[in-house]
Amino acid sequence: MEQSNQEDKDGFFYPRGRYYGQVKPANLLFNANLQEFAQKVAIITSLETSGKLSPEEAYNQIKVLWKQLKRSKKELGIGNDQPNGSESLDGI
Repeated sequence: MEQSNQEDKDGFFYPRGRYYGQVKPANLLFNANLQEFAQKVAIITSLETSGKLSPEEAYNQIKVLWKQLKRSKKELGIGNDQPNGSESLDGI
């Protein structure tokens, strides 16, 4: 009973979307990293909006998360074989 309550809480606080892309371990891992990034950015922006974090601190925390996501993308080799015109994380 306790286990299912914890799973319900985790599902509520840390929702995960389905992955519809090409199923490869690297893609699935990057998708999980991307969802975690989005969740943390949402929390940081909420804290900044409510005055719990300064804008500078929020920016710095998001910048660190962004660098981690870019490093993950590079280490997993995601996007190395993208067709021309595709969106990528490199331009941001």
